[in-house]
Amino acid sequence: MGNLFEFVGSHIMTYANMYLITGSPPDGVCLNRSPGTDGPIAPYLAAMTYPTITLKKGREGALQRFSPWLFSGSVAHEDEGIEDGDTVRVVDSAGNSLGVGHYQAGSIRVRMLHFGADNAPADLLASRLERALELRARLGLAADPLTDAYRLVHAAGDQLPGLIVDRYGPVAVVQCHSIGMHHQRQLIADTLLERVPQITAVYDKSAAVLPERYAHTISDGMLGGETVTELTVRENGRRFRIDIAGGQKTGFFLDQRENRWLLGGYAQDKVVLNTFCYTGGFSVYALLGGAAQVDSVDLSGNAMELTSTNVHLNGDLADRHAGYTADVMDWLKEHGREPKYDIVVVDPPAFAKNKHRRHKAVQAYKRLNARAMQALKPGGLLFTFSCSRVVDRQLFYDTIVAAGLETGRSARVLHRLGQGPDHPVNLYHAEGEYLKGLVLQVD
Repeated sequence: MGNLFEFVGSHIMTYANMYLITGSPPDGVCLNRSPGTDGPIAPYLAAMTYPTITLKKGREGALQRFSPWLFSGSVAHEDEGIEDGDTVRVVDSAGNSLGVGHYQAGSIRVRMLHFGADNAPADLLASRLERALELRARLGLAADPLTDAYRLVHAAGDQLPGLIVDRYGPVAVVQCHSIGMHHQRQLIADTLLERVPQITAVYDKSAAVLPERYAHTISDGMLGGETVTELTVRENGRRFRIDIAGGQKTGFFLDQRENRWLLGGYAQDKVVLNTFCYTGGFSVYALLGGAAQVDSVDLSGNAMELTSTNVHLNGDLADRHAGYTADVMDWLKEHGREPKYDIVVVDPPAFAKNKHRRHKAVQAYKRLNARAMQALKPGGLLFTFSCSRVVDRQLFYDTIVAAGLETGRSARVLHRLGQGPDHPVNLYHAEGEYLKGLVLQVD
């Protein structure tokens, strides 16, 4: 009998999750009315079928402040049988419901989808996908003839924690950072194909960002439409070759679009150094902005090949561009001793993935930026960034101050930069503001 209840319960859970995503039941399953009642069954599913996570006394404050992440240290008890990806109900120590979300064993135990004691709307995820699409239309991105690469869904910033969706021309790249979202990948893909006319194919690129215990059971690949893993896109009229399958993240650093445009406006007749160049985004903007010379440096040979490709895609620019495959710090030690650049871009990968590595990361940022400042001519501009979530904006600023003091050069802040508006930050989730940037003029 126990096995029967487990079988029935697991199937009810699956149907409830699908209803939560789409607002529609699976084929052949009637969820329209509860037996003997006139009301819909969805509220009963939302209220009754989810296993429960009970918090320690006094640990409900974060969820009452709408934090999308519930950390494991706040959990007192978990119902038996909960598996990664299950939808769970979170309650306080007195049993009061605080909301529902996706469960995953680890530091972030639940990614919250809905808050409060009331039942989650039946079409919650579908409606939030729709709102995310509406925001990109309001930003002018959906109909922009010069830009067809941008973020469609930005996790908690769009009230969909664990889900990233980027558009590259006709392809949407889905990257699920939670197992719960990955369980719904096909439904998400079908929604995108149905509701976004520009999207004709969807690619899942989640394996690298999910826990190994789950990632080894899946593989990246197409979720719908014809197979497309490489293509050329437009950003503010600039052309870039995107390697969806083999590139970093989803294929391109879309969060720097506004910052690349800003640099282009400063580049006329300037000598520019772009470190950690990856696909050469800043390099292309500088060249098309009229730079006299652009040097691009990255440790990856593949990145340098893609940078060269992107330079050629944008016209007759190669005679003003030089690429160097090298460790950036080593290259700066050898080539950055004398101040010969008008603009230096420092956009490294995240040096710290967790708080335990934060101190070493800060020291690395300081050394790197001190070297970059030394390479600048008097009056030159430093575009410097950090994408480490555990290095907040104030700590990043203080680190750049320390770098400036080490060089003994005076400097002033011209711009404070961050991710573009297609990467919105949830007001109650400061961790969502991961990209920090400064533009300094260094004397």
